[in-house]
Amino acid sequence: MLTAMTVLIALVGVLLMGAVLIQNPKGGGVDSTFGGTQANQMFGAAKSTDFIEKATWYLAAALGILCIITALMVGGGTEAVDPLLSQ
Repeated sequence: MLTAMTVLIALVGVLLMGAVLIQNPKGGGVDSTFGGTQANQMFGAAKSTDFIEKATWYLAAALGILCIITALMVGGGTEAVDPLLSQ
């Protein structure tokens, strides 16, 4: 089950990266400071729709929820084990 969750987190992460990269840039940002809009044309879509923006939010929420669920599944020991004392 943990392997399936890890694969699902990786898949959602890749989809989230794709959704972010194809969005239409909305502001100047750092790229305009360093000289141009060439990078925006390379990675940004000319006509981004509201669907991509909503998909980005849903994917980000799904990624966060999946990470929390996976952390709860793994569980963490609250007890610290000293390797020198266990010998």
